Amino acid sequence: MDEALEHEITQLLQAWRQGDERALDKLTPQVYRELHRAASRCMSQERDGHTLQTTALINELYLRLADLKLIDWQNRAHFFALCARQMRRILTDQARARQSHKRGDGAKAISLDDAPVISPEPSAELVAVEDALNQLAKVDDRKSQVVTMRFFGGLSVEETAEVLKVSPDTVARDWRLAKAWLRRELSGKKSDEA
Repeated sequence: MDEALEHEITQLLQAWRQGDERALDKLTPQVYRELHRAASRCMSQERDGHTLQTTALINELYLRLADLKLIDWQNRAHFFALCARQMRRILTDQARARQSHKRGDGAKAISLDDAPVISPEPSAELVAVEDALNQLAKVDDRKSQVVTMRFFGGLSVEETAEVLKVSPDTVARDWRLAKAWLRRELSGKKSDEA
């Protein structure tokens, strides 16, 4: 993305924060393509037939962003980092709700003989990733943020570095270490080191 467009997005974010609703109308088409790309990446990790589609994820994101318009947007990267966190929350909330519904959530009890066979779904994996990311945040919050921005938000190493105010080399290292830590955590081999 060229520097002039990045600057324009930052200006529109700041105008929107100050109450200019026309700024949001101008901002939306400029960020939609990038948000759609990030949402598509998130949704590609979900099971087929997922009840939340890419466009619905973006719509839910916009609804949540409307409540956050008073944020002092630093720049375009800050905006997309926050969007990444929100998409992660939306997907995790939906996965947890699905799991809760599967566990009964007020449903009438039936015998196991009468219960349908349920195969494990990626929603359970997403909840496991969320739990692992929360554990990682306790050990090393920055590495957890790097995963959220890179995986859920699709931010580049440079954009992530800009948001976190660290070097791109630090982000690349954190990304590698976080992925290794998450692999160990999700495979059941616990480690307290990040």
